[in-house]
Amino acid sequence: MPLVSSNYDPPLFFKNGHLATVYSGLLRKVTGIPQERQRISLPDGDFLDLDWSLPTSPTTKVVVVLHGLEGNAQRPYIQGSAKALVTTGYAVCAVNFRGCSGEPNTLYRSYHSGATEDLIAVVDYILHAKKYTQIYLKGFSLGGNLLLKYLGEGTSVPAEIKGAVAVSVPCQLADSLSQLLSFKNIAYSARFKKNLVEKLKAKQQLFPEKISDADIKNVVTLKDFDDIYTSKAHGFTDAMDYYTQCSCLQFLKNVQVPSLLINAQNDSFLGEDCYPIEEAKYSSAVFLEIPKYGGHVGFHGTSNFTYTERRAVEFFSKLG
Repeated sequence: MPLVSSNYDPPLFFKNGHLATVYSGLLRKVTGIPQERQRISLPDGDFLDLDWSLPTSPTTKVVVVLHGLEGNAQRPYIQGSAKALVTTGYAVCAVNFRGCSGEPNTLYRSYHSGATEDLIAVVDYILHAKKYTQIYLKGFSLGGNLLLKYLGEGTSVPAEIKGAVAVSVPCQLADSLSQLLSFKNIAYSARFKKNLVEKLKAKQQLFPEKISDADIKNVVTLKDFDDIYTSKAHGFTDAMDYYTQCSCLQFLKNVQVPSLLINAQNDSFLGEDCYPIEEAKYSSAVFLEIPKYGGHVGFHGTSNFTYTERRAVEFFSKLG
C-alpha cells in the first residue's frame, strides 16, 4: 500500500514540533466528555480500570483507546479522542494500563510497550459482556506500538475488530530510546524518568524484597529503568531484549486489519527506524501517513479537535 498523502498544515506556532508536543501534553484542556469507570479482573489476578464514554443513542460500535507512557484516560489526547468519537456515534472504552488509574496494581509486574495480554483481556471482556459488533482500536505512542504488535503477532484477532489508528508510534523501541536520550529531548526524558522512579518507589513499598534502594539510585536514564525494572518484572533478559521482542515494526507485515499509522516527520521522539515506509509499501492493511508537522501526539486542530482525532473518525467511518 503506497504512503498516504497528508494535507495537515497547522498554524505557524504549531509547526514547531516541540511547541505542538508541549501544548498537547500540558496546556490543552478538553471538557464535556463524561467518563464512567469500570474495573475488570485479569486472568493473573490483577485488575484494569476502564473509563467509558457513551453516545446519546445506542450503538453497536466501540473504540478501545490506549494511552502512552505514564499516561491515563484523563489526559487531553484521550479525552479529546473520546469526545470526537462519541459525538459521531461511537462508544469509547479508554483503558488505564496497570498502575496508571490512580491506584497501584496488585502484582509486581506493571505495563509495557508489548503487553498485549492486557489488550486481549479488554477485547475478550467487551466481546463477552457487551453487545458491540464492531470494535476499533486507537493507540498513542506506547499504546500505538502495543496495538500494532497485537494485530500482527500471530494471536487470533476476533472478526469484530474492524480497524485501528495508531498515532506517534515508536515502531522500533531502541531507536526511539536513543532519540529520547539525546540532548534535544532532555526535558521530556527527565519528566518521564521522574514519574517512573516515583512509581518504582511505590512498588518498592509493596515488594521490598525485589527492589532495593540501590536499584532506585541506579536509575539514571530511561534505559536504566528498563534494565532494572521493566525487563526483570516482565520476563525479559534486559532492556535491549525487551525492545527487540516488543517493537511492533517486525509484526507489521502480518497485520490483516486495516490500520492507519500517523507519525509526524518532526516528532523528536522518533528516529528513522520508526517510519516503516518499506513495510507499508508491501502491506495490504497498513496505511502510513507522515505529516510534515505534528510533533509527538501534537497535531493541533480547529475547534479543539486535533487532526488525528478527525482522521480517526474519518478512517473508522469508511471502514464501517
